[in-house]
Amino acid sequence: MIIKNIESKIKLATFLSFGSFLTSIVICGLVSAYAYQQVSNARQSIYILDHDTPILAKQTTMEMNRPAEYRAAVDLYHSLFFNLTPDDKHIEYQMRKAMYYIDESGVGQYNNLKEKGYFNAILSSSSVLSIQTDSIVLDQNRFRFYGKQKIDRRSATITRSLLTEGELIDIPRSENNSHGVLITNWKTVENKDLSNVSKHTF
Repeated sequence: MIIKNIESKIKLATFLSFGSFLTSIVICGLVSAYAYQQVSNARQSIYILDHDTPILAKQTTMEMNRPAEYRAAVDLYHSLFFNLTPDDKHIEYQMRKAMYYIDESGVGQYNNLKEKGYFNAILSSSSVLSIQTDSIVLDQNRFRFYGKQKIDRRSATITRSLLTEGELIDIPRSENNSHGVLITNWKTVENKDLSNVSKHTF
């Protein structure tokens, strides 16, 4: 009887020890997973000091931020291509910067405008061209740009609607293309006058 009691106690002690060991492993695993999750979340939180005041900024993945970067690249390209002043050096500078964001379709449009005397007309008429972005619509890797172009001449101010479209592909980021986006198959769908207001000249 005593031997049976000892054997039962040994079995119970073994069972409790083994159960405690398994429970410890499970608890350690859960604590490690929770700690890893907390560290990962903490790494996504960045504090920026603004005059000794910490401001929380959240880190996001590239995939989450990509649509915003696509819009920024499209907006920047159109700003470079269409915001022009009657200065040949400025026009050349704008076009050179714009070409980092576009494939041969943009080069083709630039050469076509140049052959038609578009840039010479800007210089001779002292026109100042500016673009206003209304919206940029994304559909996966395709986009449509809606905007208004203002042409301010000595004799009149012309406002035109502008609609362009193209495709977007990811490329390695560089100093000249920080968004890592290349616009391809770019074309102007619509560019028509909305208003033509004459100026009083004396």
